[in-house]
Amino acid sequence: MQKVKLPHSVEPTKSAMKRSDYRGIMASKDMERLSEAVVKCSDDVDVEVQFEKDAQGLTVFHGHLGMQVTLICQRCNGELDYPVDVDFCFTPVQGERQENEDSIPEAYEPVEVNDHGEVSLLQIFEDEILLSLPIAPRHAESECTVKRDDMTFGKIEPEQERKNPFAVLKELKRDQE
Repeated sequence: MQKVKLPHSVEPTKSAMKRSDYRGIMASKDMERLSEAVVKCSDDVDVEVQFEKDAQGLTVFHGHLGMQVTLICQRCNGELDYPVDVDFCFTPVQGERQENEDSIPEAYEPVEVNDHGEVSLLQIFEDEILLSLPIAPRHAESECTVKRDDMTFGKIEPEQERKNPFAVLKELKRDQE
């Protein structure tokens, strides 16, 4: 099956009326913030997205993103291959309709449409991938070149013996007896 390049923006309402399903790719080179956050990433992001109307009549689009990125291990500073698998579920909202977010189920993430009724899939998908990246990526301890015993950061000097400040009170108590 040939990989089809997906559009960068769509009209979710029209796509939901048509019950559109997209399966294809988006070029990761178009995702500038992602390129800055990782060492390298696969050329394409595998995307599956379905548009539909739910039981409440809300427009919904949901699907899956998948790709491979390389991050810097925060333990050994080596490269770490990290698979990205993200599931998402959005419902489009207009700017003035955002006060009605109480009617949006918790399972749906609201996403704002522009003046033409479109959403930027490229920007939404890039945000989702960035949010799925670990804050402090690390190899598994068994795979990392830096072992637990190697992770010492300086030496702690033994504490000097200090005289007990209450020793004087103890001597006063003996004198009274």
